[in-house]
Amino acid sequence: MISRGRNQFVLPVFGLSLALIIFSGCAAFRSGSQQASSEKGVQQAESKNEPLYYDFGDVLVPKQLTVNKKLSFVYRTPGFSAGVLSLKGRVEINSLLSFFHNNMIKDNWRLVSSFKSMRTIMLFQKENRWCVINITEKDFYTYVEIWVSPTLNASAAADIQ
Repeated sequence: MISRGRNQFVLPVFGLSLALIIFSGCAAFRSGSQQASSEKGVQQAESKNEPLYYDFGDVLVPKQLTVNKKLSFVYRTPGFSAGVLSLKGRVEINSLLSFFHNNMIKDNWRLVSSFKSMRTIMLFQKENRWCVINITEKDFYTYVEIWVSPTLNASAAADIQ
């Protein structure tokens, strides 16, 4: 009779212990997969906010701006591209100015001048190209035009005059 009482007590305790081990193992597995999916989500969010090089390989554009293909025109040859890239997005103008100023310098552009008013214009130069960034802030969106043009050599400039 004593052994039967002991079996009635040991069996539920053993079952409860086994259940706790199984559930704690699943919880550890779940938290590991949640951590992995959380890290994956952070990486996707970071890549979602990373700036991009669109048609001009040395003009970085914030990810928050989207290209307006109807208003853009880019001419490409092997090793060279020029034209206008039209973009819009919900971005504060001062952060855009800071973004373009910092990243254009990193891509070896030299800031020649800038004008700040209702329309802000930034003029950059490289050895063989010019870049004009025109930023206009409206009610709902900020509009950006990026113009890239080759520098004319002396004979080409004489032909135009």
